[in-house]
Amino acid sequence: MQTLNWVRRPIPFMEELSAKYGDCFTIKIVQAGPVVCVSHPETIRQIFAGAPAVFHAGQAAQILAPLLGKHSVLLLDGKPHMRQRKLMLPSFHGERMKAYADAMAQITRDVMNTWPADGEFTLQPHTQQITLNVILKTVFGIEEADRMRRLGDQLTAIIDLGTSSPRAMLSIIPALGMGLRAKFAREVRKADKMIYEEIERRRQQGNHEHRTDVLSLLLSATDEQGESMSDLELRDELVTLLVAGHETTATSLAWTFERVLSNRAVYDRLKSELAEVVGDAPVTDAHIAKLPYLDATVRESLRLRPIIPMVARQLQVPVTIRGFALPAGVVVAPNIYLTHRRPDLYPEPEQFKPERFLDFKPKPYTWLPFGGGVRRCLGMAFAMYEMKVVMATILSRADLSLASASSDRMARRGITFSPSDGSRVVIRARAAA
Repeated sequence: MQTLNWVRRPIPFMEELSAKYGDCFTIKIVQAGPVVCVSHPETIRQIFAGAPAVFHAGQAAQILAPLLGKHSVLLLDGKPHMRQRKLMLPSFHGERMKAYADAMAQITRDVMNTWPADGEFTLQPHTQQITLNVILKTVFGIEEADRMRRLGDQLTAIIDLGTSSPRAMLSIIPALGMGLRAKFAREVRKADKMIYEEIERRRQQGNHEHRTDVLSLLLSATDEQGESMSDLELRDELVTLLVAGHETTATSLAWTFERVLSNRAVYDRLKSELAEVVGDAPVTDAHIAKLPYLDATVRESLRLRPIIPMVARQLQVPVTIRGFALPAGVVVAPNIYLTHRRPDLYPEPEQFKPERFLDFKPKPYTWLPFGGGVRRCLGMAFAMYEMKVVMATILSRADLSLASASSDRMARRGITFSPSDGSRVVIRARAAA
């Protein structure tokens, strides 16, 4: 029953347990066992700052192994995890984001050109197309439209089956998931064939040091022993970057637009800031640092509407947390959703107030949309930057409003929480391409 509650009504389920038991409670999920949820910053600090050898993140995320592969940085622990993380980290250095601004803005404009001239449409499929094309271009380094379309279609198919389909959540119950898992395995094999062909093509081309896409950087990266990634490791990391950077960022964008369009004062302030800084010009890297209210808006949206409700660590030895003695094997989970709604951290926590993040830096372990500690999301800077470029491009070129005032309900989309209606919007005006 708890598993069904977690799948079908996760938000009320978490809120009910929190109201009854406070900031530390246990839920029991089929095939995951007991999961101890915590939402007090000091308890979260104990977990995120704890020894990685004690708090295994990779072991707690093995449900994603059929999609990501056993070499994914998300599923590794200990020395193998640190090796992969060190190899990947340079690809996401903050300075490197500047090289991607023009591509992100151009992809956004191209997708906007497919929008209706006026009228109502669902925004989230378009944010998904934007983030998918950004990944294919900046991570996979694909330029040709036909190859981008074919690989994009196949990768979207495995994401929909592996993480986004509501049925995917029920596949953790073996009796319900056999047919879905067989179909999923077939689609993964098709995608893998295309990914390996792309890796081989790029190995044959060489000249990696003169390209800026992430695949080129990974192909030329070597560890402390001078060894580079194998094709299997590259495949698993590319799929990981796709899953971690496509669906989540697209949903975050849909939520941010939903929140902004629900708050006219926020919308007007953003439009004013963009008119002053960007004007009629295309959005560039030089603009992004001059948009503090846009940055605050993105941060507040990620606080109020985190895409992933919690992150997990599996205990390798017995640990006492919050006064409770927990045995080895138990999963402890900092609960992002509940932490972000603590009134002692964020007064009027249900209100959307970007002003919270103007000239304000949250205390450690209180703002967690990308997790924390040594396992904090590698792509945090990339995702934040992409969201700002996409939002700045759209809001500086289009006048939008919500199609309905009741579009703020959360709905589960596999492992993520999305707007129930995909953010239905009305476009009133749009600048020429």
